[in-house]
Amino acid sequence: MSKGRLICVSNRIPSGPNPSGGLVVALHDTLLETGGIWIGTSGKLAETAGNALHEVEGGPFRRMAFDLTEQEQENYYFGFSNQVLWPLFHGRTDLMEIHAEYLSAYKDVNRRLAKMLIDVIEPDDRIWVHDYHLLPLALYLRQAGAKNRIGFFLHTPFPTPLALQAMPNAPEVCEWLSNYEVVGMQAERDARACIASMIELGGGEELAGGFVQLNNRQCRIAAFPVAIDATEFRTLAESEVDKLPRGIVKPERRLMIGVDRLDYTKGVPQRFKAFGEFLERHEEWHRHVSMLQISPPTREGVEAYDNIREETELLSGQINGRYADIQWAPIRFINRPVPRETLAGLYRASDVALVTPLMDGMNLVAKEFIAAQDPADPGVLILSQFAGAAEQMPDAVIVNPHDTEQMATAIMTSLAMPLVDRKRRHAALMETIVKKDVSWWSKGFRTALG
Repeated sequence: MSKGRLICVSNRIPSGPNPSGGLVVALHDTLLETGGIWIGTSGKLAETAGNALHEVEGGPFRRMAFDLTEQEQENYYFGFSNQVLWPLFHGRTDLMEIHAEYLSAYKDVNRRLAKMLIDVIEPDDRIWVHDYHLLPLALYLRQAGAKNRIGFFLHTPFPTPLALQAMPNAPEVCEWLSNYEVVGMQAERDARACIASMIELGGGEELAGGFVQLNNRQCRIAAFPVAIDATEFRTLAESEVDKLPRGIVKPERRLMIGVDRLDYTKGVPQRFKAFGEFLERHEEWHRHVSMLQISPPTREGVEAYDNIREETELLSGQINGRYADIQWAPIRFINRPVPRETLAGLYRASDVALVTPLMDGMNLVAKEFIAAQDPADPGVLILSQFAGAAEQMPDAVIVNPHDTEQMATAIMTSLAMPLVDRKRRHAALMETIVKKDVSWWSKGFRTALG
């Protein structure tokens, strides 16, 4: 076996013989180069918890997986990961469901995974752990004897110390993180929040250069904004825009687009309310602008997600009922997945993108929209100040998604923006996402990990 491999660990392994997705694209070449392995759950349920990883055939790089039991999926995944950590990390402590069995299962799954990893890793391997499902994994690997360099990357925001105290074990979370050499965040705000929590709640000491010392360990906490392959996505959009069905784009009508999972963090109801406010103010734009909102369902059967679907459907119906005529509906709401290729074409055909989450780690839709645009006649990006992307993309039209009037004004500003201003904003944004692309992100983290 080759030395110095990169061992990527996430909640799920990439699926299929030709896996796609931002994270997979980011690490594909590295895994091939280093002889790396991607490890995670298989997506299948087992009757009993196994104690060994199994190989998954196919794909461009090596994959190994383990199965969750039904009880583990219920308590570790749906419970602690998605009903405690997800709402907490997105500023919705009111939606947290705290139960002792959730935390117990969360620790047990991470402990079991650490024991299985010990049988696979070699002394020179670097281990890169991804996302909130696996926060304590480094601690359990250390307890099992691993001395490897271990890094962690959080794809969501990180809560403030005050919010983190809503967890029953906030100091323990700080201990979990202290066992990584590098903890990567999406944005500077998240790195600052994490450092503050490690000091205020964990009892750590802040050192120079983003390092924190806690329990005789030094951990570096820094922002590594995740990115896309902007050049590849631009090429895809150019090739796909002419394949769109007839009627999607009309010369007399501007197209605004939103693409989000149907999640309470994405701000889709607030977006619809702002568009309704815009239509109320500007009758002259009736029949001359429409919004296409694509929101695939997620976590169906969970009350908070069922509620957001009902609210979104109700609002779109109310707005269409009030303003639509036989030739025009203000909102087209699609509650199912759309292929990536079609999305690329839709981005290029759209005049305005609304990326307005209430809280988000990064939000790569913002970067994909900019990459897809025609530089000779680019569209305008309306971007929430609470998306991590806002730190890198100040030339977007930045908004507070809670402010309906401001959002409505931003829609008008974007639709009426002169070409010279649109080109200037797009050029600045495109320069950033090309320079700081997905390879830049992956290399930056791996360099920090050593």
